[in-house]
Amino acid sequence: MDNSDENSVQFHGDEEIIEVIDLNETEQNPDDLADEFEDVDVGETEDGDNEQEDWDTDDEMEQEKEQDDSELTFSKHTGSVFCVSLDPATNNLAVTGGEDDKAYVWRVSDGEVLFECTGHKDSVTSVLFSHDSSLVATGDMSGLIKVWKVETKQEVWSFEVGDLEWMEWHPCAPVLLAGMADGNVWMWKIPGGDCKTLQGPGCQSTSGKVLPDGKRAVVGYEDGNVRLWDLKQGNATHVIKGHDGHQGALTCLACNKDGSLVLTGSVDGRAKLINTATGKVVDCAFKQFGKLFASQEDAEETNSVESVGFCNVLPLIAVAYLHGTLAIYDLSSQVLRHKCQHQAGIVKLQWEESSSVVSTCSLDGAVRLWDARSGTMVSEYRGHQAEILDFTLNREASMAVTASGDHQAKLFCLQRPDR
Repeated sequence: MDNSDENSVQFHGDEEIIEVIDLNETEQNPDDLADEFEDVDVGETEDGDNEQEDWDTDDEMEQEKEQDDSELTFSKHTGSVFCVSLDPATNNLAVTGGEDDKAYVWRVSDGEVLFECTGHKDSVTSVLFSHDSSLVATGDMSGLIKVWKVETKQEVWSFEVGDLEWMEWHPCAPVLLAGMADGNVWMWKIPGGDCKTLQGPGCQSTSGKVLPDGKRAVVGYEDGNVRLWDLKQGNATHVIKGHDGHQGALTCLACNKDGSLVLTGSVDGRAKLINTATGKVVDCAFKQFGKLFASQEDAEETNSVESVGFCNVLPLIAVAYLHGTLAIYDLSSQVLRHKCQHQAGIVKLQWEESSSVVSTCSLDGAVRLWDARSGTMVSEYRGHQAEILDFTLNREASMAVTASGDHQAKLFCLQRPDR
């Protein structure tokens, strides 16, 4: 064969040419390709729709997880943050205590630590500024209480007692009260340390508060009893027990502005209104209480009252439940006005000083503001990745500081349409 012709094709045997295709002649232009694709059905399948929905849901969940409405995050703690307090004089300082056996005093403007409250042996579960903000008290679960002078950042007093349940500063004097697991309430003058003991009934003292007159205190106990104490004489002036008392341990209590009424809450799912002058439970108090639940058994077994409070500007009270309901009652008639439902259990409520707005923090990590006149939610703030365990408002209710199980404290600037 002549190999000089490079374009020739050699065949063997019975091979034959079926067709010769010129590639240059069949090359398609873009318009031809577009015409062909018009005939192809590329509609989404049902599986494709579901996949897109899954993507959308994941994006929404990630967005909710990353939502942070806070202005500042305090991250010095290495364990859950159990408690927080603002200094009442200026609202410029916060103190937080936590699972890491530490407490910090820090500036709310920038989160800068002013000083660390060192030397605790167990989780710090109670932190409080004194009435004039000159002192700060920190207490841990082991019963070690320390008091620090804010100006010098130095410890000025300490005392170790039994297991600590609660602490409370006197409203107008450097006097500190603390309730213990053995039922006794200790009262010290700081920093001298002069001491007085209010003997309990032999069961845990679960909550306590000094009344606004500074002469009396109300204390709740594990057996459901409530005692009104004369602080000067050191004796109980009234004991509310039996049918008038609670059928389970007290969890919280609050008093109105002049101290004439005390509102108590208990693990029995009930709240009671007490006249502090007579020691009597107000007749027919919260007679519609049981209508919040399917049965009284549900109320007692699953729905502890976690927080209570009085409105300063309207005759209203608020009761917060572990199952997530915030109940607003008319104080005069004890009629239920509103039920404000949360997505998770409520930990604490706090009324604003000069309005009918009540704020709550809950186990879903959110702070919510509610208009008690209408029962509607005004706003919601998120940012924590775990439950909120405590919170407090500043005097103007323009700021909330929270403590959470995610090892952080956060500062939220609260906005409302009317301010």
